[in-house]
Amino acid sequence: MASVKSSRSRHSGPSGLVSGAGVYQANGGAGQENGVQLADKLKIFKTENFDPDAYVQSKCQTMNEKEIRHLCSYLQDLKKASAEEMRRSVYANYAAFIRTSKEISDLEGELLSIRNLLSTQAALIHGLAEGVHIDSLTAGSEGSAEDDISKVEDQEPSDIQKWALEFPDVLDVLLAERRVDEALDALDEAERVATEAKKGQTLSKAEILSLVAAISVHRQQLANQLAEAACQSSTRGVELRAAASALKRLGDGPRAHSLLLNAHNQRLQHNMQIIHPTSTSYGGAYTAALSQQVFSVIAQALSDSLDVFGDESSYTSELVIWSTKQAEVFAQLVKRHALASCAAAGGLRAAAECVQIAIGHCALLEARGLSLSSVLLKLFRPSVEQALDANLKRIEESTAALAAADDWILTYPPSGIRTSARASTTNLGLQPKLSNSAHRFNTMVQDFFEDVGPLLSMQLGGSAMDGLLKVFNSYINLLINALPGSIEDEANLEGLGNKIVRMAETETQQLALLANASLLAEELLPRAAMKLSPMYQAGMDDSRKRVSERQNRVPEQREWKKKLQRSVDRLKDSFCRQHALDLIFTEDGDTHLSAEMYISMDNSVEEPEWAPSLIFQELYAKLNRMASLAADMFVGRERFATLLLMRLTETVILWLSEDQSFWEDIEEGPKSLGPLGLQQFYLDMQFVILSGQGRFLSRHVHQVIVDIIERAMTAFSATGMNPDSVLPTDDWFIDVAQEYISRISGKARIANGDRELNSPTASVSASSVRSHGSS
Repeated sequence: MASVKSSRSRHSGPSGLVSGAGVYQANGGAGQENGVQLADKLKIFKTENFDPDAYVQSKCQTMNEKEIRHLCSYLQDLKKASAEEMRRSVYANYAAFIRTSKEISDLEGELLSIRNLLSTQAALIHGLAEGVHIDSLTAGSEGSAEDDISKVEDQEPSDIQKWALEFPDVLDVLLAERRVDEALDALDEAERVATEAKKGQTLSKAEILSLVAAISVHRQQLANQLAEAACQSSTRGVELRAAASALKRLGDGPRAHSLLLNAHNQRLQHNMQIIHPTSTSYGGAYTAALSQQVFSVIAQALSDSLDVFGDESSYTSELVIWSTKQAEVFAQLVKRHALASCAAAGGLRAAAECVQIAIGHCALLEARGLSLSSVLLKLFRPSVEQALDANLKRIEESTAALAAADDWILTYPPSGIRTSARASTTNLGLQPKLSNSAHRFNTMVQDFFEDVGPLLSMQLGGSAMDGLLKVFNSYINLLINALPGSIEDEANLEGLGNKIVRMAETETQQLALLANASLLAEELLPRAAMKLSPMYQAGMDDSRKRVSERQNRVPEQREWKKKLQRSVDRLKDSFCRQHALDLIFTEDGDTHLSAEMYISMDNSVEEPEWAPSLIFQELYAKLNRMASLAADMFVGRERFATLLLMRLTETVILWLSEDQSFWEDIEEGPKSLGPLGLQQFYLDMQFVILSGQGRFLSRHVHQVIVDIIERAMTAFSATGMNPDSVLPTDDWFIDVAQEYISRISGKARIANGDRELNSPTASVSASSVRSHGSS
């Protein structure tokens, strides 16, 4: 009923079956009045004469097919919810169920003892009540009484009477000589004789009473003797099982099973006394020795219990409780003497080894139907999580310490550093080129995932990946802080603390920061995380592993890789913002790009020397220089370098597009944009387009430039002049732009019409830009 009620509270029922519940849910369970109405409508289900079939038929008569289907679906949901609630209830009360079963079993044993005692007492009372009857003596009957007495004295006792008289002495001998099986057979024979004597009256009631009393006394003596033998530390193996089996045969099974487990517990405590952990002892050795003792004893207890008592539920439940308790004691000892020190020092590999050893011994019991792994994993998890956190903290601190002295020069990994499991068979040219701190970070991450891999059964894979993502974000913060000028940005200091990092002064060093971040995020860290995949743990071959790495099928790892790349994007944004600011502003805070530089050209009496503005020449020179450096740093990852340079161009152009003061001066300033200023502005934008085609210019930025040109032409048209009347032909702008492109790049000039046609903006010529701007 509890499961059904909980299911109704979660699912909205169909209108035809439980209308009260539907009304209650439709109104959100609001108000006490609705609750009373629901209780009234549910009374019909609580009556003793409630007929479910008749009730459903009465409701279904007015329902169409769709409503009946909805009703069936709703009832199926109720059934599933009820089954789930029952399962949860069983798991939640499993310990109480086992404890109750054991108490019932103990009670049955006590009732059996009471029954035997009562039967003995009943026989005694019955015999006393119906003792030898003595009739009143008369003068005439004295002679006959004397005759009867003489007949009894002359009569020889029967064989069964002789056996009954000799039985107590025989049983005393058997018990003294500890001939248990013969004593049990004798007791069974005595029980049979006593039963037959009651039916056939072959023994007097007094003799039967004496026999039953002897049976009860000797049965108790034998039980005490067996219990005493089972408690002896020297009693093991066959003797222990024989004593337990004999006790069970005597009808005291619960006591026998408890004594069996207690005997194994004494043996375990005795064996564990020889294992003394010390501060210098190896945690894995201590765990292995302790595991060997604990789980071998549990396995032997399991075998003995099954051999003597079979798979009866009451005994199995007691065995499970006892084994769980032993596993918990074992786990606490391992935590105290092995895992605690590993966790405090961040020794994840040592902690993982201890857990593996314990789980390995424990797994041997699972083939025999006893699973204790979940008990150990639950108790080990806090210590392993502590070791995990300490290990991540060590990676972060070690990397930060190296970053403080890193020269940000990319090199191949030192010979003493292992970059991956395949480093020994990999060509040197295929190994990653990173700076010192990144090499160290990569090595520690590789080791970290190898250590975490064996702990997947504890469901620590997600925690490990999330923790490493935080450490990687911390490293990205260090790289951002290594950019000149970014130390003043408080946002970049978040989570950085007081860590000091060496500045990347040159463009080569600054590109090395991005090379570190991109190679780690795109290749090295995802490849290391594949060690957590089940296929890797199963030991698949290298070819299948490489296919799995390329496809990256695991959704969690794909999402994790995206988060790594978003962290790298923060570094790219800081890099581009810093270089854009260096281009636009001077050290004194003045700007290299202002409306005044265009407006003032028409006030000069001298004919200008036409050339792209210095800021755009410097932009192209910087992009061209960085492209040459990136060609050596981003081998095999040219796309990342291209997107980075596009991002830098975009940063400068977007700043120009969104600079309100610039456009206020152009469109609303006291001085208007003149023909020479428009021509210079058009030349600058044309220079950016031509210099960035196919390398530094995205389609989005190209469209922004087109919009900027259109806006400048619109501002010029507001003065009453036609832009086409003052601007030279498109070929003139192209010639001037290409002349300076060839000067800056040091390459031969590309003739007009020979521009790269495979670039993303080659289809949009300067004439189309101009025509678009003048329309």
